[in-house]
Amino acid sequence: MKSLILLLVAAGFITSSSFAQTSLIKEVKINTSAQCDMCKKRIEDGLFTQKGVINAELNVATKTVTIKYRGNKITENDLRTYISSLGYSADEIPANKEAYDKLPGCCQVEGMK
Repeated sequence: MKSLILLLVAAGFITSSSFAQTSLIKEVKINTSAQCDMCKKRIEDGLFTQKGVINAELNVATKTVTIKYRGNKITENDLRTYISSLGYSADEIPANKEAYDKLPGCCQVEGMK
């Protein structure tokens, strides 16, 4: 009987630990100023270098990047700030001007200069 109780307690602990880990995984969609496939590569590759990012996929047609991340490692605001540091706007955060100026012409939005 003690073995059965210990087994049930252990199973409950493992289940709650697994639930806690998966509940930390979040998803956010961020609107960007991305223009082309070079932007897609730059944003996706850059996001993958950020601790806590699990997946990042930019839809060039909608200019929206969908990011899955670990909420205990990085925040939505950190993700937006990082995208800005690459030279792209990220929702309400404008593109970092210095980084924007270094982007290839095809990645720059007309009128931002």
